[in-house]
Amino acid sequence: MTAKTWRRARQAVQILAAVLFVYLLLGTRQGLPTFLPHDLFFRLDPLVGVAAMLAGRRWIAALALGLATLALAVLAGRAWCGWLCPLGAALDWTRPRLSREGDPRGNWRSAKHGLLLVILFAALLGNLTLLVLDPLTILFRTMAAAVLPAVNALLTAAESALYAIGPLQRPLEWVDRVLRGAGLVGGEPAFQQGVVLALVFAGVLALNAVRPRFWCRYLCPLGALLGLVSKVSFLRHHADADACVACGKCARACPTGTVDPARGYAADPSECTLCLDCAAVCPTNAVAFRWHLVPAGWREYDPSRRQALLSLGVAVAGVGLLRAAPAARRDHPRLIRPPGARENGLLDKCIRCGECMKVCPTSGLQPSLDVAGLEGLWTPVLVPRLGYCDYSCHSCGQACPTGAIPPLSLDDKRRAVIGVAYIDENRCIPWADGADCIVCEEMCPVPDKAIQLDVQTVARPDGTVAEVRRPRVIRERCIGCGICEYKCPLNGEAAIRVYAP
Repeated sequence: MTAKTWRRARQAVQILAAVLFVYLLLGTRQGLPTFLPHDLFFRLDPLVGVAAMLAGRRWIAALALGLATLALAVLAGRAWCGWLCPLGAALDWTRPRLSREGDPRGNWRSAKHGLLLVILFAALLGNLTLLVLDPLTILFRTMAAAVLPAVNALLTAAESALYAIGPLQRPLEWVDRVLRGAGLVGGEPAFQQGVVLALVFAGVLALNAVRPRFWCRYLCPLGALLGLVSKVSFLRHHADADACVACGKCARACPTGTVDPARGYAADPSECTLCLDCAAVCPTNAVAFRWHLVPAGWREYDPSRRQALLSLGVAVAGVGLLRAAPAARRDHPRLIRPPGARENGLLDKCIRCGECMKVCPTSGLQPSLDVAGLEGLWTPVLVPRLGYCDYSCHSCGQACPTGAIPPLSLDDKRRAVIGVAYIDENRCIPWADGADCIVCEEMCPVPDKAIQLDVQTVARPDGTVAEVRRPRVIRERCIGCGICEYKCPLNGEAAIRVYAP
């Protein structure tokens, strides 16, 4: 095949990989089985696998698939970045037509190596906070917490606006049945950090305007890991000096700027993503991809001993500061973790992917911004006023790719205590106003009822006397699911609130 044909094949593979990513993303919805593991891309991510195993001090068999990606890097360099990475595809598809060439002054490319080393050293110390910068976690989190909720809200608004038009009712019902029923969108998801996550993702895309694939060139820690392995890759870029006419088209076409005219238009295999753009534009077919057996040389931006020591120092200092923060000494009272996660040491296992939040049917699981401290940034917390832990659901533990949320059976999950409810007698309607309200007792899913009603004779504010059923929490029975807080009919803050146990 010609280089142009191979390039079209790469573009087709990028599309298929992106479609598969979205399909598996939607597959985390309850009751929607997929023919491949829903967390396949995370299993293939060697950075996630290595960091999670280092931090957790354990072998995670499901993440061993990352070895296949490393093997691909040995065979064909950073082909993952150019052919399979869905974030890389998004960067290619949003690349401006006109963009600057070459690198800014300084070894900007070394930044991604420093970030990779800090992530790995921090993982050795049991910290995974910086995995928020893994490209797959960035994309999945954004899709789950920002894009899909926005699509759902727009669909609902459009249906509400158009349904009043009689002839459109049946087509709208069909569209709703297809989109919601088939799993494109489901429920009414809402996430507190959706705008923040969307802005982070937009920032990654916007950096394309500074340099093509800015993220891949200078910042991506997964790209840095694959790049280091690619030093020994067999299949590499090759420029035939006899055929080359030094027109410079390949250097200008290279999205990562690694084709260097000063080196005879050679490319560093640790930076080349095998996009084949250089070969496709070469007028003399001087550029080809051939087998090499000698490892590529070390470049000025590759990790040095000084950078490794500096990264180790940054990791030690950073983890030390995070562990010295108030959030590490005493949990926030509203730090309600998914069932079993607190006892399972969630912080040194959670990769911040958002799989649990995507699968939560009530959107009760939210990415933490402050209640878990900086160390727990974007880890899952239950916010009962937004959604509760469904008594008939244990999907978060089944969806978690690293076991940070243990895969409890439904019976075990129903017995797991994640919080305890307290009644604010100054706001509770029966306590403060002397009027009946039994919503929390009715909603409590525990078979023996963790909330009971006591009939009491009370004097109302208007001077009358009446018998009122006042709710009382039996803390030994409460599991902290939060449905009482979610269903409390008061506006604003609920009269019954769940706190960490």
